[in-house]
Amino acid sequence: MPDYRVNDDAVTHARKLIDDGKVDVDTEWSDAAPSAEDGNAEIEKHGYEGYAAWHLALDPDASAETKRRYRFPYGDFSKVNRAALIHGKQRAAQNDHGAIEKVFDDLLQRVDAKHP
Repeated sequence: MPDYRVNDDAVTHARKLIDDGKVDVDTEWSDAAPSAEDGNAEIEKHGYEGYAAWHLALDPDASAETKRRYRFPYGDFSKVNRAALIHGKQRAAQNDHGAIEKVFDDLLQRVDAKHP
């Protein structure tokens, strides 16, 4: 199991989106999760830096400019998805990624406090 690192830039991006009200609290993650084509479009439009901003973890063993490097998405490239935060928190806990789990929990609490 890779030892993922927290993507601090993505955490900052997610907090700003939440504070700006760019949050989807109604759509299930299975319906909102971006497709591979959506990811390619994001990379084409904003580069890997833009793509990375939507993933809360980095795989340090993967090359920087590959999708494989960026793990644990939290939104659809336009909004934070509350269900994605729940899903990510559960997945991080199941795979013993404690720091990633904590980030998801913090963001989930932020969403719930600002968008009840």
